[in-house]
Amino acid sequence: MAVAEVGAADTPRPIVVKAGGSLMEAGRLRDCLALIAKAEHPIIVVPGGGPFADAVRDLQQKLGFDDAVAHRLAMLGMHQMAEVMCSMESRLTPAERPEDFARCIADGKVPVWLPLTMCRDDREIPADWTITSDGLAARLAERLGGLEVILLKSVAVENESTVQQLAQGEIVDPAFAQIVSEAKLPWRVLGPDDDAVLARLIGAPSP
Repeated sequence: MAVAEVGAADTPRPIVVKAGGSLMEAGRLRDCLALIAKAEHPIIVVPGGGPFADAVRDLQQKLGFDDAVAHRLAMLGMHQMAEVMCSMESRLTPAERPEDFARCIADGKVPVWLPLTMCRDDREIPADWTITSDGLAARLAERLGGLEVILLKSVAVENESTVQQLAQGEIVDPAFAQIVSEAKLPWRVLGPDDDAVLARLIGAPSP
């Protein structure tokens, strides 16, 4: 199910930027968020689940609950990471729905997506570990009218890599590869040496 495009007719189309929990482990999260907070181009941030999603994986192994429950809990982990991100940069604001994104952008804010509301009844999303915040970012970009999606990663990525190669190398999840291919979404995966590229794409000062 598609939803309405976000943004006024006279403004650039937003870019979906996924900032994963691996950035925190690599010590890059604060710098990436500072760059995002200075963006002049409209952005919708998709948070990774980070340690909160990892805790769900560990708990599932111990208690044996099913993947559908784990999927919902992992999305709640994304909510927790969103709250952390918003506490680190005042321009970042939690947002659940397209109308929230539009309002945040109109107010000069950067919306950080809380996915559970939009994903709860989305039958195109598998309720298992084949989809992570990578695939959810792609699905959001698809539902918002085919937006560009950028994944920020803590590992270097060859520019000529195909999305299928990145999925095979477990750089992106299988759902991301499928969605961007089938929906023909513009996409990029940026690594630790690509902050200047990110700055150029989002209209932020070069780091």
